[in-house]
Amino acid sequence: MRGRLTFSQMLLAMLLGVAGGVYIYKPLFEPPLQKQNGSKDKLQETEGRQR
Repeated sequence: MRGRLTFSQMLLAMLLGVAGGVYIYKPLFEPPLQKQNGSKDKLQETEGRQR
């Protein structure tokens, strides 16, 4: 193998690259979850009660 990639190796590299890109950039395209915002409100309410 003189420095060349076989078709199966190239296909695997492309699939891993696409899967990695989707994994990284997926949160940019999804709307934020309401559960996260609600937990912040609850946290602020409990902090206000402690003071």
